[in-house]
Amino acid sequence: MEFSTRTEDSLRIVSVQDNRIDAAVAIEFKDAMRAQTDGGPDLIVLDLSQVDFIDSSGLGAIVAAMKHMGADRKLALAGLTPTVQRVFQLTRMDSVFSVFPTLDGALAELGQ
Repeated sequence: MEFSTRTEDSLRIVSVQDNRIDAAVAIEFKDAMRAQTDGGPDLIVLDLSQVDFIDSSGLGAIVAAMKHMGADRKLALAGLTPTVQRVFQLTRMDSVFSVFPTLDGALAELGQ
């Protein structure tokens, strides 16, 4: 599981570089997200623009990453492809997360 991470002002951007988040990589994803988000800013934007497929294990891994961050921190999602967005809509997880069509849109709306 590959990520690229950068910190800008009051937020950290974590971009997933793989095209799938599924059962085969869910544990690796959770561990990597913990490493990317521990000790950082209170706002994390997870860029999923390269992810074409997510299953229930991948969705659970994203939720686990959010819960690990704690209640005082926020995980926003950006760049969901149509297939991934559909999974979030069907599971109503799009009401749990702030979801932005693009990373640039997320940065603009979140004040960066």
